[in-house]
Amino acid sequence: MSVPTSAVRVENLAKSFGATHAVDHISFTVPRGGCVALLGGNGAGKTTTLSMLLGLLVPDDGTISVLGEDMVAHRFRVLDRINFSSPYVDLPHRLTVRENLSVYAMLFGLHHPRQRVEQLAEDFGVAEHLDKPTGRLSSGQRTRVALAKALLNDPELLLLDEPTASLDPDTADWVRTRLEDWRAKSGAALLIASHNMAEVERLADSALIMKQGRVVEQGTPQELVERFGRSNLEEVFLHVMRSPETSA
Repeated sequence: MSVPTSAVRVENLAKSFGATHAVDHISFTVPRGGCVALLGGNGAGKTTTLSMLLGLLVPDDGTISVLGEDMVAHRFRVLDRINFSSPYVDLPHRLTVRENLSVYAMLFGLHHPRQRVEQLAEDFGVAEHLDKPTGRLSSGQRTRVALAKALLNDPELLLLDEPTASLDPDTADWVRTRLEDWRAKSGAALLIASHNMAEVERLADSALIMKQGRVVEQGTPQELVERFGRSNLEEVFLHVMRSPETSA
C-alpha cells in the first residue's frame, strides 16, 4: 500500500450552525512532515476546523482525509496516530500529573506506559511534579504537561490550538523550541491555530488566513510578507483582517 503524501487533505469543507457559516467550503493540505498554520480572528473558523479534523464535529459538506483515511467514515483507524493540545482544554485538576498522563497512556494502549510517562515528564521538565495535583501547577507547567500528553503516542499528526497562549516569553520560547526539536526528530506533521504571528513565522512552512469561515490568503510567511509589501506577518494579518476586500 502506498503512503499518502499528505498528512491532511481537506476539500470543500463546510460547517454551519444555524445561519452562521463557521467554515465556508475551504480546501488545504498539510504535507507529511510539514507545519501549516491556521490564522484568523476570533470566530474565523479555526477551532471548528480543528474539531472536524479530530472527528468531534461532522462536516455539512466536503471531505477530510487524515493519514490517508476518511475522518468521517473511518476516524477510528487513525485516532491512535494523531493527538491534540490546547491550553483551553484542562486536564482534571484533582488527578496528579502522573495519573493524568497514565490514563492517556493506557487509552492509547502503550506497551510500557509507566516508562513513557516518566520519559516525557523528564523531557518536558515536569518530573519533579509527577505526584502533584495538576491543578496546583502554574500555567506554564500545565502547558508542559499538556504537551507531554499530546506526544505520548508519538503522533504522526499533531494539532495545536494556541499552544503558547498566556505563557510568559521564556516559557513560550521553550515550548516552541521543544516543538521544533520534536518535529525534526519525528518527521511528524503539525497543524497550528495561532494568534501569535512571530510564532507562526518561526514554526510554520505555510499559513492560511481565515476570515468569516473562508481561506482568504495563503502562502509561506515570507511569501505573504512580500505579497503585501509589509515588514512582518503581523502587519499582513492586520491588513487582511481590516480590509473589506479579500482575494478569495
